[in-house]
Amino acid sequence: MQGFRFFALVGLALMLAAAAVTAPLRAQDRAVPYWASLRYETVNMRVGPSGEYPVSWVYQRKGLPVKVVRVREGWRLVEDHEGTQGWIAASQLNPERGGVVIGKGLAEIKAEPNSAAVVKWRAEPGVIGAVKSCREGWCDIDIAGRKGWISAARLWGSEALPGG
Repeated sequence: MQGFRFFALVGLALMLAAAAVTAPLRAQDRAVPYWASLRYETVNMRVGPSGEYPVSWVYQRKGLPVKVVRVREGWRLVEDHEGTQGWIAASQLNPERGGVVIGKGLAEIKAEPNSAAVVKWRAEPGVIGAVKSCREGWCDIDIAGRKGWISAARLWGSEALPGG
């Protein structure tokens, strides 16, 4: 009886460990396209869905949002805010939605989701943040701990996608 309990506990521990390791990858197995962001400071984009393919671009910006447009085994075909496409290993992506400020000039970050709301601060094009939600032309964004609302027209990553 003691042996059975031991093996049952070991089996349970192994299942929990496997779930913890694979949870981030499973979170990315959803309808495409969907939003994700770069998990690490340095991420390689490749010309094909394998480590055997040459690197076409090296991103050096943790949190940069990407649109996942295709899934193939452990690889994701992504598109960045400049329209560049390539393959990134799923383990290099964070399933959390991000956004990057686009357009000309400073973008106003407001206290509420409307054009008459108080401006909390302004963000330059290229600034990235975590997108919490978007509604009625406005997105709730967190930029390095500073929270507010930005016009969806000024944010790449605001578009509603089938996979989220």
